[in-house]
Amino acid sequence: MSSTFKYRFRSPLGGLAADLTAECVPPAASDDVYLQVDRNVRLSLPRGIHWRDAAWLSFGLAVHAPALASRNPEGLLVRVTSFTFPLAHFRSEVAALTMDGWLRQEFDLSDPGLRVVVDAAGGAYRFEWGSHTAPFSDDC
Repeated sequence: MSSTFKYRFRSPLGGLAADLTAECVPPAASDDVYLQVDRNVRLSLPRGIHWRDAAWLSFGLAVHAPALASRNPEGLLVRVTSFTFPLAHFRSEVAALTMDGWLRQEFDLSDPGLRVVVDAAGGAYRFEWGSHTAPFSDDC
């Protein structure tokens, strides 16, 4: 059964927001086209998703992949059915934070330290990835 996680971060800059609706199914129960994130942890995405959003959603899942793989030795497919956001309050990195929130909501996983903070001096957002390295810079 699918569930929705609503990511919200309010700030003096206006804030960031995204909604993710997804479900988990055994990989054998699906013929979805998927990205293999780690061993037998897979991600299925909705049609037409932007490549940056796909990369950041994958990163958010990859952070939790070892814990998910140990809990689900037969494998796990995270099927994203909807990923929506207001253009005025979105950066692609928010996709990772939204996936992290959804996974922690669904599986009661520990906080890996993914977050966003406001850089008051620079008037911008700064994303922090805990002990993980971001897949790429989103500056281009």
